Amino acid sequence: VQLQASGGGLVQAGGSLRLSCAASGRTSSSYILGWFRQAPGKEREFVAAISRSGGRTAYADSVKGRFTISRDGAKNTVYLQMSSLKAEDTAVYYCAFDLTGAVVHTTSGPYDYWGQGTQVTVSS
Repeated sequence: VQLQASGGGLVQAGGSLRLSCAASGRTSSSYILGWFRQAPGKEREFVAAISRSGGRTAYADSVKGRFTISRDGAKNTVYLQMSSLKAEDTAVYYCAFDLTGAVVHTTSGPYDYWGQGTQVTVSS
């Protein structure tokens, strides 16, 4: 499975950005696509995740109400709409793919494949 993330950039605090991540290769009928982020000097942290059907989602408390994850199952693509961005949202954002899809995991261990990362910078 290959993951191609896009949509990062520089935005002012309070602004919005939308990230996309397309999965290709041997995906499965049931999988989880998630977003993690890593700020300089910090550990990678969970942001949000969604099942292929869209029926199951999970969000980190720090982004609830500001970020929305969605997907296009036919295109194997996940989106992360980020609004009301804050300086502390600045990080490299990674999409991740869990092949089994049984549980919407909020830790990085169960995810099998990772994208290359896209930089999001929020200026205050």
